[in-house]
Amino acid sequence: MPFVDVDTAIEEQIQCTIREFFAKEGEETFRAIEEEVLARLLAAEHKAVIATGGGAVLKRTNREQLAQHAQVVYLSAAPHEIARRLQKDTQRPLLQVGNPLQRLLDLHAVRDPLYREVANFVVSGAGLSAPQVAQRVAMQVELGSPA
Repeated sequence: MPFVDVDTAIEEQIQCTIREFFAKEGEETFRAIEEEVLARLLAAEHKAVIATGGGAVLKRTNREQLAQHAQVVYLSAAPHEIARRLQKDTQRPLLQVGNPLQRLLDLHAVRDPLYREVANFVVSGAGLSAPQVAQRVAMQVELGSPA
């Protein structure tokens, strides 16, 4: 299946980086565009693997659209692991703070239950390589049973 990253689709639409857009327009305006782009991708005629941004589940309409039109796989990771992976990342606007780990802990506390609410499958990436995670996802989708 084709792969589509919602954040990349958003950047194509807004003609700048998400970080630049956040700085100019703010998170609320970004979330409205994210909702529009996600709905468009989910309504597309051809199936695709769609990677949402981490905050896509914050809006109830996004969760409803995902539940209605997609098989949702939540790639779960502990905040400490995410912090390790992103320690040199400068593009994620919500992590450009004095204590990124605390921000990740706070975001996880809000987002994790929302992803679990909408997910058909939860796959932990702890200690796994990207190919191993992909294999685990494929197995879960193929078997049709939660991880």
